[in-house]
Amino acid sequence: MQLDHQFTVEAPVDVVWQALLDPERVAPCMPGAALTSVDGTAFAGSVKVRLGPISLLYKGKGEFTGTDEATRTLLISAAGKDARSGTASADVTVVLSEKDGKTTGAVTTQLTITGKPAQFGRGMIAEVGGKILDTFAHNLAELVAPEAPNASDAPDAQGKSARPEVSEPLRAVPPPEEADAIDLLEYAGSPVLKRVLPLIAVALVVLFLIARRRRK
Repeated sequence: MQLDHQFTVEAPVDVVWQALLDPERVAPCMPGAALTSVDGTAFAGSVKVRLGPISLLYKGKGEFTGTDEATRTLLISAAGKDARSGTASADVTVVLSEKDGKTTGAVTTQLTITGKPAQFGRGMIAEVGGKILDTFAHNLAELVAPEAPNASDAPDAQGKSARPEVSEPLRAVPPPEEADAIDLLEYAGSPVLKRVLPLIAVALVVLFLIARRRRK
């Protein structure tokens, strides 16, 4: 299925572009994601997903298959697999543009997914994906935001800064292992909850009956 989304970051396009080219820095901005290795244009990582009480861990690999600095276009291919045999693969195209000091990213994703998350359907996956990208954009904006000035940065009587200037366009981010699972039901909202909760309730009843039978 094809999904089309946009995100906006209040930062210049050059800054956002450089951040996106650095998977070690940008991966923690994506909810549930953790990077495990980087080798040139290739990378490996995992994404933790929750569907209510059900936890899924997708492990996979990806690669920057194309970058065009002139048009600020980035191509990424990635594929992963859950221990329960659910799979996900995506070819992603990101095109950045700048207006009034803000960067807009147009994201086109060719997505193939199997397993439990596939029950959402295209419309719901698109909606959830949009909300996830909003969270990503918020985290990315914080990542590339310049450090707030402090007292040591104030100029002295001669108009010179008390501390030497150091260029730090990107701030440190939490280590990948601290990534929390992304709860798809939380992002999807009440429409999906109404569809999925009855199934979860039935599953819990079945588990309860099995447990009672084992105790007898």
